[in-house]
Amino acid sequence: MKTVLITGSSRGIGAEIARRLSMEDYRIIINYNKSEKEAKALEKEIRNRHKDALAIKADITKSDEVEKMFDEVKKRFKGVDILINNAGISSYKLFQDIDEESWDEIFDVNVKGVYNCIHAALPYMLDKKSGKILNMTSIWGIVGGSMECHYSATKGAINALTKALAQELGYSGITVNAVAPGAVDTTMTNEIGEENLCVLSEDIPMGRLATTTEIAELVSFMVSDKNSYMTGQIISPNGGMIVY
Repeated sequence: MKTVLITGSSRGIGAEIARRLSMEDYRIIINYNKSEKEAKALEKEIRNRHKDALAIKADITKSDEVEKMFDEVKKRFKGVDILINNAGISSYKLFQDIDEESWDEIFDVNVKGVYNCIHAALPYMLDKKSGKILNMTSIWGIVGGSMECHYSATKGAINALTKALAQELGYSGITVNAVAPGAVDTTMTNEIGEENLCVLSEDIPMGRLATTTEIAELVSFMVSDKNSYMTGQIISPNGGMIVY
């Protein structure tokens, strides 16, 4: 049985990924930082289906907390076979209104957090000569998003990291890919307001936002044994919003 660690999986897309993967033969590690109540409830939900789940608190921006999280997983399950870097924050403002603190914060979570987790996961994967790393990025990391320059920059950085690391780790039997969704119906997306959501939907050929279930289904395939040859790829489920 393989162990999957999903960062930022107490709610939203991350929680839906955890639910979907719990239907398969995986141990599910639910990482959270502030949302303890939601994480514990999800852990209980999965355990009630007689599947192995464990919620662990760790601020992914802090390498010592990440190392402690991976050490705990190692003690219980030997190591992480599949790492899904899902945790992230977003922000919506004009570039000239982005102060240095906001810029640093979003890069700390979205980019440094990914670095910390991959760095902690690799020793076990390299030793086994197998493993899967899946980075959750965004359509805006591919084409850029107005009013989201700092967010777009972080997701573009992760897309570049995905491609570079895939070439580096392929010889060790480790795949590195990314899922870059377009607009998804989540609490984070709904923060832009109903009027903006309507305008956004009109720009999508499919005429609607994606559901978290649809994203989780794609992730399920991406980390499965069925997907054994793909690496270094950025897959973007976006309803036709961009075709590249």
